[in-house]
Amino acid sequence: MSSPRLVTAPAGPEHASGLRELFKAASSPCFCRFWHFDGTNNEWLDRCANAPEENASAFFGALEASGDEAKGIVAIHEDDAGTQTLVGWLKVTPAAVMRKAYERRFYKQLPAFQGDRQGVFLLGCTLVHPSFRKQGVAKTLVAGAVSYAKDRFGARVLEALPRRPKEPVNDEELWTGPMGAFEANGFEEVGGLEPYPVLRRVL
Repeated sequence: MSSPRLVTAPAGPEHASGLRELFKAASSPCFCRFWHFDGTNNEWLDRCANAPEENASAFFGALEASGDEAKGIVAIHEDDAGTQTLVGWLKVTPAAVMRKAYERRFYKQLPAFQGDRQGVFLLGCTLVHPSFRKQGVAKTLVAGAVSYAKDRFGARVLEALPRRPKEPVNDEELWTGPMGAFEANGFEEVGGLEPYPVLRRVL
């Protein structure tokens, strides 16, 4: 899927170098591994501060192996000279791989999330290059997820767990994606507790 200068595609090993540069540019040591880390929050913060290479190794290993933990969509920008830069990443992962997300107190008691989760994919993390923020990249990434999810990933339902702050926040605090990006792509609110609504789109 594409806009005049922005193209989205399912992430693959060929995007490894671009993704590495994106995480570096965004000063993001997590490498999209929070949902797969079994330790405490303090242990997670320690790993990000002191051993980010462990996160990077796990992420790029999963990407190389086409593992579920690194499934997602990338956004690539092309400038007037034809130079391409990977400027966005959106995690699109089977719900079964994201148990940590669904077990959080905001979501685990919802009847809507009990029972069969076959074919349900979660849009788990969003990262946009600092130089390209507030230019519609997140919205384009979500549109790419909708476009590819059924045929490429086998999804029948997409879900998202964004934050809806009442006060202005830093871009980094909206790491599960901005509300507007999902609303613009046909997601509907189906539950959750403020400020953490649960959104869904049936494909």
